[in-house]
Amino acid sequence: MDWEVVIGLEIHAQLATRSKIFSGASTTYGATPNTQACAVDLGLPGVLPVLNEEAVRMAVKFALATGAEIGRKNVFARKNYFYPDLPKGYQISQMDLPIVGKGTLDIRLEDGTVKTVGLTRAHLEEDAGKSLHEDFHGMTGIDLNRAGTPLLEIVSEPDMRSAKEAVAYMKKIHSLVTYIGICDGNMAEGSFRCDANVSVRPKGQAEYGTRAELKNLNSFRFVERAINLEVERQIEVIEDGGQVIQETRLYDADNNETRSMRSKEEANDYRYFPDPDLLPVIIDDETIEAVRATLPELPDAKQQRFVSEYGLSDYDAEVLTSSREQADFYEAVVKAAGGEAKTCANWVMVDLTGALNKVSQGLAESPVNAAQLGGLVRRIADKTLSGKLAKQVFEAMWAGEGDADSIIEDKGLKQVTDTGAIEKVVDEIIASNPQQVEQYRAGKDKVFGFFVGQVMKVMQGKANPAQVNELLKEKLKG
Repeated sequence: MDWEVVIGLEIHAQLATRSKIFSGASTTYGATPNTQACAVDLGLPGVLPVLNEEAVRMAVKFALATGAEIGRKNVFARKNYFYPDLPKGYQISQMDLPIVGKGTLDIRLEDGTVKTVGLTRAHLEEDAGKSLHEDFHGMTGIDLNRAGTPLLEIVSEPDMRSAKEAVAYMKKIHSLVTYIGICDGNMAEGSFRCDANVSVRPKGQAEYGTRAELKNLNSFRFVERAINLEVERQIEVIEDGGQVIQETRLYDADNNETRSMRSKEEANDYRYFPDPDLLPVIIDDETIEAVRATLPELPDAKQQRFVSEYGLSDYDAEVLTSSREQADFYEAVVKAAGGEAKTCANWVMVDLTGALNKVSQGLAESPVNAAQLGGLVRRIADKTLSGKLAKQVFEAMWAGEGDADSIIEDKGLKQVTDTGAIEKVVDEIIASNPQQVEQYRAGKDKVFGFFVGQVMKVMQGKANPAQVNELLKEKLKG
């Protein structure tokens, strides 16, 4: 039987506020456990929550960036459940009246086609604490530093049909929230994570299958792996005559498996009701326009501009605009190089990114800055450097030996473009290799590479390759 996969994502984006959503406690990551949770975060008697206005503005910013509906009147509700890292017994969230309503988001698939994924809603809520198992042999420790941290939960329609589509959608949301500065996107620290709702159904069937929720996936790689494993599991269960159970499952990266955590609750189980301590939030036109004025150039618009302004391919423009940091870096390289947009794109996407990946570093830690890389491209453009010499200069810059001009001077790496000097070496090589000359003139074209190699060897790789090729072809005619 042919099966169709149905996937919807609930992405939790931690909003980049300095304090929590209902208290003045800090949101700084990495503090000593239980040093950043105040009485409000714990829901102790006699305290009242006060809404962080900045969290509201950030949610509105997301709505404007996606063209989604804005809940002019949105309401906070209590979501009641009992868990060790939620001491007050309820989480303040939004249910019937979220701050962001329906919208859509376009994603580009591997074959180049564009797919539109529906946004169901995005609502504000507070995070819970964290259970700690390591270093507590046979017991569980509780760290409440995250309690009250502001989250924007972005819920999609079940529109994705493969793990790769889910990853493409998640990457698009990640790019968007970091571009507009409402989330730092740090997945290792839990600032950006998702729950994936996965089900399968026979192809052609309108009714959805029973879904399982994969909880707290915090890397793109894990999202793809976990979904594929879950799809295989559900198909196997059904084809063996069993039934998929609605439940919440954990992805175990070490054993590469998903396993049951608990049965999945329905909304009714949470007994939502409006929080009596928080008034409805009213968002007026003035607030919306003030937020709109802070929006930067968005990823899709920047990508189109890179194609039209720099003449890049759709692929190059998409890669370079995948993060605001990389797009800004690229534009700084082009400015420093004085143009040469395509050459700059290649050096950023291939050489620099490759070197950074080897040492597992990001652009922020790059030993080569945009001005240095632009200076290197400038020397390639004016033919001071051949491609081979440019690689040597890049390696020296990476090692902290200075900018391109100083390295060229110190190491004597300037490309030789003196035709007379190159011609002299070409003549010497041809004269000392009569056998190869005879072979070439007899039609063995591959021998040409031998002559190029010999000339470059004598000239220590500094000869202009185009001039070497031109002179050799002329001289070898006989």
